[in-house]
Amino acid sequence: MKRLVLVLVSAALTLSLFIPVSFSQDKLAQTGFSFLSVGTDARATGMGEAFTTIEGSSTALLYNPAGIAGLTTFVDLSTNQLKWIADIKYLSGTIAFAPYDGRYGVVGVSVMNVNYGEFKFTRVAQNADGYVDIDGWPKPTAFVVGLGYGKALSSQFSVGGQVKYASQSLGKSYVPTYRTTTLGSGQTKRDTILEERDYTVGTLAFDFGTIYKTGLKSLAFGVSINNFSREIKYERESFQLPLSFKIGISMNLMDLVSNLGEDHSLFVSLDAVHPRSYAEFLNIGGEYVFSKTVALRVGYITHHPEYGLTAGLGVQKFGVAVDYSYMPHKVFNNIQRFSVKFSM
Repeated sequence: MKRLVLVLVSAALTLSLFIPVSFSQDKLAQTGFSFLSVGTDARATGMGEAFTTIEGSSTALLYNPAGIAGLTTFVDLSTNQLKWIADIKYLSGTIAFAPYDGRYGVVGVSVMNVNYGEFKFTRVAQNADGYVDIDGWPKPTAFVVGLGYGKALSSQFSVGGQVKYASQSLGKSYVPTYRTTTLGSGQTKRDTILEERDYTVGTLAFDFGTIYKTGLKSLAFGVSINNFSREIKYERESFQLPLSFKIGISMNLMDLVSNLGEDHSLFVSLDAVHPRSYAEFLNIGGEYVFSKTVALRVGYITHHPEYGLTAGLGVQKFGVAVDYSYMPHKVFNNIQRFSVKFSM
């Protein structure tokens, strides 16, 4: 027990050092493709997205690909639905396969589609209003498709990675360009032409992660890097994807209570997050599972001006699970997520 307490204290000190005084610093407008920063899984978001060290499901592809190495079934499938702020809709899914009981690793696929809703398009025109409406243009959308792999190198150490292609289309636009022509008298004439351009860009991105089980009960540490990519651009200014670095720790506190058996679990998880575009913050989460069937979840995201508290619940039986999470929002409508999972 003394050794366990020492490890927990050391972990807390490490996480506190990782979250420096830079909370007060402003790091804004340094990335694009912000849709990649939005969590869609109801279980993970119900726990405040403190999911770096949670393993055993295909959902880990969205947080730490090393987590799929802990899959205990042949196949695990998850589908998620989210209505984000301003009528933005997300649909996502993950699937993972563990052939030969995972002796050669676990392979997974993740997909996400984003619908930004209805937009009204206009262009400059020589009329009283100065513009005209444009009908029939494509709606802004985004998607990402990933292929991941995870493997347990030992009973305590797992690694994983994912390569994915992310694309975002902001529709079309008329951009003024200039053409200079030479007249017969030797003079030049400059004309303005509206050129139609399609603003669709995409790039490859990479996720990496590890999970280490200390051997002290269920205490585990994890590290993940998400959305590592080259810089891309639409017009002039280039940007990177929302790169983030996470260090996590979790434990089933029921391991400390010997007389409750295996029908109950109380996972407590903490992630320290260092994103590119925001100040550092903590994800804090807990999940209590009763009789391996009903799950109650709560979480908190620190230093966010618009939301922080999360809650959720889930029911699982016979390889099927249904999860729900709720997040109060201070500006927009409150956010709800739904997930359905299947494993065998």
